Amino acid sequence: MNARTVSIIVGVLLNFIIPSHGITLTLAQGYPNKPIRIIVPFAPGGAVDLTARLYAQKLSENLRQPVVVDNRGGAGTTIGVGLVADAAPDGYTLLFMSKSGLMGSLLHKVPFDMPKSFTPITRTDAPRSIFAASMSLQAKSLKEFIALAKAKPGTLTFGSSGIGSPSHLSMELLKSMANVDMLHVPYKGAAGVTANMMSGQIQITLSSIAAVLPLVKSGKLRPLAVTSAQRWPATPDVPTISEAGLKGYEQTNWHGIAMPAGAPASIVQKINADMAKIAQLPDLREKLDTYGMAPLSMSPTQFSAFVKADIETWAKVVKSSGAKPE
Repeated sequence: MNARTVSIIVGVLLNFIIPSHGITLTLAQGYPNKPIRIIVPFAPGGAVDLTARLYAQKLSENLRQPVVVDNRGGAGTTIGVGLVADAAPDGYTLLFMSKSGLMGSLLHKVPFDMPKSFTPITRTDAPRSIFAASMSLQAKSLKEFIALAKAKPGTLTFGSSGIGSPSHLSMELLKSMANVDMLHVPYKGAAGVTANMMSGQIQITLSSIAAVLPLVKSGKLRPLAVTSAQRWPATPDVPTISEAGLKGYEQTNWHGIAMPAGAPASIVQKINADMAKIAQLPDLREKLDTYGMAPLSMSPTQFSAFVKADIETWAKVVKSSGAKPE
């Protein structure tokens, strides 16, 4: 039995013993005493990367150790996620999780088990999304759009940032609930979608508010509804999808922090407590708001349950969409 196996077994046992008693273990004493790496399974510059860097900076200040963001994009996020799954569960390798990463594990054959290969720590924020239309589309509300889609089945096009992306599967959920048929046009990112929407080649998208808000404010795209349960302060006149006529629809993206399975409970609790404090910092909240995100925190138990429920929800959507694991 090698050292990693022993470490995993000890960590798993401690996760059962410690949380109910709130005991601080000697394993966490002196932690951290070297730099921590946060794996981001996306290329630099995107919303996930920018958010991870904000938290990394604040976590570094709290822990008094360098916290380095390591971008490992590719293969639908499974390269970066797999690196964390294989890392030692010692608290020095973290994963910046996202719904995109979760969906990647549903659409690709991967050598790890989501979520069994990881120890969830906390959800960090809730990026908001918006249902936006080309100005050339003859629909000025969600009800009008649904009526138009039903009148012209299979002819309206919606763009997404890729097969299996949150924007794709969120639209598949909307299609299912509204009982409409549309043509999916996948792109390699949000930029191509918005460019073709402005030219009228694509009629609809469901995208992060951060990606389309400047175009909405400048009158180049028409906002039909936001996907969250509540309206967003920056667009107070835009209803939620549920308010706009599709009762019960709610879709929010999410980011979070996790460690490899078997991480010591005391270290998990320490990072969780630090992240909860960071989520309350006014400057962080202000910055995330400009990205269309709301900072929050969860206990490890709450986040674990949240991830498992989300996997169940989106596994059904993937199945109904016809997308196959690659």
